[in-house]
Amino acid sequence: MSPGAVAVGPGRPIGDTGLVPSALGFGGAPLGGLFQEVSDDDARATVRRALELGLTYLDTAPHYGLGLSERRLGWALAGVPRDRFLLSSKVGRLLRPRGADETIDDEGFVESPAPLKRVRDYTRAGVRDSVTESLERLGMDRLDIVYLHDPDAFEPDVYATGYPALAELRAAGLVGAIGAGMNQAAMLTRFVRRLDLDVILLAGRYSLLDQDALTELLPACLERGVGVVVGGALNSGVLADPRPGARYDYARAPDALVARAARMSVVCAAHGVSLLSAALQFPLGHPAVSSVLVGARSPEEVAENAAAFVAPIPGELWSALRTEGLLGDGVPVPAPTG
Repeated sequence: MSPGAVAVGPGRPIGDTGLVPSALGFGGAPLGGLFQEVSDDDARATVRRALELGLTYLDTAPHYGLGLSERRLGWALAGVPRDRFLLSSKVGRLLRPRGADETIDDEGFVESPAPLKRVRDYTRAGVRDSVTESLERLGMDRLDIVYLHDPDAFEPDVYATGYPALAELRAAGLVGAIGAGMNQAAMLTRFVRRLDLDVILLAGRYSLLDQDALTELLPACLERGVGVVVGGALNSGVLADPRPGARYDYARAPDALVARAARMSVVCAAHGVSLLSAALQFPLGHPAVSSVLVGARSPEEVAENAAAFVAPIPGELWSALRTEGLLGDGVPVPAPTG
């Protein structure tokens, strides 16, 4: 570890699974070329730096770069003792050969040279095949967590086949914990209440700009003992750098949101805190949250995120955000540090 660097510590346990993720986790979407290319060497160095700084929970998915994120993560983790990290991937998008006459929607990822396409599949066979294929790409013999990925238009399939298939894998000991990962709170709330999930991955709906999950989803998770991993705490970047043209939920951010984030940045600066620090630390103020995932595409970016995550934040900052009307009175915040 570099002189002066402070490692990220553990997060909250995930239910009664025995799994304890790092408080700050590593999101693998950038390794798949989300928004811009990343070289193999940079991908490997980024993952190794994440482990060095204590980001020992790593998440990926077949969706990310048509399997590129999984392959790169596997290469970077080769030779690392398996008990040094927790690893999650997702099911719901199988990768299948693409015909010469078929076009591809890159969905925000730099197009992979692999002649593949994403095929939505939440059937029992699809779930099992997806896990097997992810393990092959990763070069691993097990996954600690598997999420049903973005089943927004497939809710009936989750109940009928997707969840039962994951539950079978968990019962057989082939998967440590199961859950669902989405960009919305409403359907996840239904899943938490109706299914025996261990964990959810909530993207973008519990951040300094959006607390949609606060009313129903997070209380349901506490009641049911379901762990919460928060992704998208930076809302695709606007909370890292609130400037015109910044992204929010994978698209150009509305001017009003950019302005709100910029106001937050000013308040943070007045208290000697970066907006990045406040945004990354905020979600763990809620007792249901186990870990916060943040992506990175370079060792320097990982180091910046880790430093921001452990930077001290005085309680006066959160009070000032409330006073300025930028944070609701009933929203929980982290305990003061420093």
